[in-house]
This record gives sequence, structure tokens and C-alpha cells, in this order.
Amino acid sequence: MTAPALTISRILHAGYVFDCDGTRIAFDTIFENPFSRNCHAFPDVRFDHEQIRRQRFDAVFISHFHDDHCSLESLDLLDRATPLYIYCIFDELFAMVRQLGFTNVQPLRLNVPVAVGPFSVTPREAMDADVDSMFQVQAAGLNVLNVVDSWIDEGTLAQLVKEGPWDMVLWPFQTMREIEVLAPSRSQAAPPKLPEEWLPQLQALAPRYIVPSSCQFVQEPWSWYNRAFFPITYAQFTREVTAALPAAQVVRLNPSMSVRLDATSLLAAPPLSWITPVGEQDVDYVYEGNEAPPHTSEIARHFDALTAPQLARVLDYCSVELPAKYGAVEASSEYFDAPRIWQLSVYDHAGVPTQFRYRLTSDGTATADTGEEPLGWTTEIPATKLYGALEEGESLTSMYMRINDKVFDAATERDLLDADVVDDPLIRCLFSDTFGAYQAAQLRRLLARSLAQ
Repeated sequence: MTAPALTISRILHAGYVFDCDGTRIAFDTIFENPFSRNCHAFPDVRFDHEQIRRQRFDAVFISHFHDDHCSLESLDLLDRATPLYIYCIFDELFAMVRQLGFTNVQPLRLNVPVAVGPFSVTPREAMDADVDSMFQVQAAGLNVLNVVDSWIDEGTLAQLVKEGPWDMVLWPFQTMREIEVLAPSRSQAAPPKLPEEWLPQLQALAPRYIVPSSCQFVQEPWSWYNRAFFPITYAQFTREVTAALPAAQVVRLNPSMSVRLDATSLLAAPPLSWITPVGEQDVDYVYEGNEAPPHTSEIARHFDALTAPQLARVLDYCSVELPAKYGAVEASSEYFDAPRIWQLSVYDHAGVPTQFRYRLTSDGTATADTGEEPLGWTTEIPATKLYGALEEGESLTSMYMRINDKVFDAATERDLLDADVVDDPLIRCLFSDTFGAYQAAQLRRLLARSLAQ
């Protein structure tokens, strides 16, 4: 008699398929490469969309709304009767998914299990419960924790320890420097070091198997981000975790790979047929910190020219919409409580900047400035990327924004020590009061495509 077992297959990042006795559930289903517009899977893979359209999942669970976890382009490949369970505090996302045609869309509640055939799936609290969640998956007498993107606080850790023993933990093993690369001249090159709480947390959970599970991607081949984002490698994680948890086994699951987990063993299983590995799969990142970031003018030359209407949209935003919106988006630090002169430089495909100079006042107004006062903040961005944020929902991760890449006067430099990079006026105006821009742009494209057919 065959022992009860789970088959666990990797899609991308926190995307997995779980199979138990013919019941199949999936998590954070991203079937795109690149995803999030220009995040190219690393290792490289191809998706067979026709095969994916023929897949039938008994349920799909989405941990949070970020576009590398919840993509309408990917969901569009699924049967509209598929039950979707989504953790999100924003009603707008559920409305968009229903508008796409899904008929069974349910919100997830923390610590409330969902039964799907032999599976019990329980969302657990992440450190930022307003954004994301973790999943406890139980079936066949086995207990698996998918940590997704989460950081775990002491209270949740204590709860998870009580939920043990754990057969497998899917652990997000890479830290990501998406904020530090915005201001490389003002950021230290982070050492390739595991956060100090990770090993004690894994020791407390004491799983039999640990799967390194992170947002594996590179950007364009020329991008300096490809050596700056990820300080921690598979090799380092495996080495340090194995030393700290000698009774556990670290198992690498590349996209498409599957394993069969039972009470006593973990064995290879047939890979997902609708994901094709491309090239070497056991690749690892080479981290170089902030080494030699190119100027924004050089980066901008890698992108195609905007059309005349697209460029007009960007320039109108900078001249009219941005100053009008500035007062409605507050900074989290006190740096902008004092009047500042801000310069925004928008670089076209030839690397030529159009510069906008604003006077930012403590009461939240932003007006065009033509004076000679010293600058108090600078922002640079390729015009193509600004257009992408305005009209296509492009996220901050891929915009090649550059902040305060100059030396200011001594008083300003002292004040900047307490400033937060994400208080940048452009970042705030683009993102701080907007939810689901990426998915909304996808929905517009998908609905327009449907009407055209």
C-alpha cells in the first residue's frame, strides 16, 4: 500500500502546485516570463500557455496583491469557474478579478482554514498583515508552511511552533535591495549576510525539509540591477542553514521541478509539463553591491522613444498633474516639513534630460521655480519608465529611478541623514495613494483584447 503523500511542484517564486490524491491546488500563479513587465525568470523558463489553459485546479490561493503574486494576465489563462481565494484588504482587487469573469472569488481571513478535498489551507499572519500572508497547507497527514514573502514576528512564530511539527517550509531566502538601488551613492553595499533572526526562526520551526523560495529574476541583460539586487545566494543559504539545522535537508526546486513528500521521505517526481526549463538551471547570483551604477542618461538610451502623444502625457504630468497632487501625499519623515527646492530630470531615449524645478513648501504646495536657491532634493528617471508608471502600472522595482545622486550643501546633507528615500516626491505622487495600478492596466488591456476578438 502506498503511503499518503503530497506532490509539490514549483512554478515561480512563491508559485506552487500541490497535488494530493488527484486534488490539485495552486498558489500565487504567475505564468509569465518576464513577469512584472521586465523581471525575467532566473533560471530561465518558457510557459506553454495552451497547456496551462487546459489545466484544472480545484482552487487557487493568492497571498497578496503584488504583481509578482497576483497577475491578471496569468489568471486570464485559468478556467473562470476556478475557485480563487485571495488575501487582500482592498475590495478593488476582488472587483477586478470578478470583472475578468471569475465566478467564485473569496477573501481569505487570517487563521480561518479553507477545505479543498483532502487539503486544509490556513492563511497565517505576516509581519505586514495589511499587505501579505503566509499559508499553512495540510494534507495526507503532512504539514507544510509556505512563508511566501513574509517576515515573521515573535507572536506569529510562537503560533507556528505550536502548529508543528513541520514537514517542509518554503522559505524566502533572498533579501532584496529594491530601495537601496534608488540611491546607490547614499547606500552601503549590504554584506551577503542572512538576517540574524532567520536561523533561530528556522531552528524553532525545525522542519524536515527547507526549500529556498524567492523571487528569482534578472532584468535586461545590460541592467546593473542584475548584480545589485540580491546579496544572498542559494549556495550561502544552503551552507548556513545546513550548519544550523543538521537534521534538516535543504532542497532546491527550480521552476517546473516536482517532489513527492511523505512521512518518511522526499523523492523526485515528474516535472510540470507546461513549464520548459531554458539553459542552465542551477544558476546563482553574483552580487557586486553598488559597483559602478551607470548614469540615468545612459540607462535611458536603452529604451525606445516615446511617441509624441506618450511624451506629451509625461510632460503634462510633470507640469500640471504632479504639482497639483503633491499636497495630497504626505511624507513619513520630517525632511519635507521645511521648504525645499526639488529638481526632477526626465531623460528621453537619447539620454537628454528635460528638467522641472519645483518649490516645495511646508504646507504641501508645489509650484514651478525659476530661482537660484540651492537644491534640496533631486530625482532622475527615463521618460519611458515614467510613462510606464502612469499608463501601464509599472512598479517601482523596474523604473530605474535615481534619487539624490549629488552632493548638496552642508545643512541639506545633515538634514538628509534622517530622510527616507521613499519620501521622494515623485514616488509619493505615483504610488502612495494608488492601489492595484498594475492589475488595473492589465484589466484594461485584457478587456480591450476581448472586445477586439
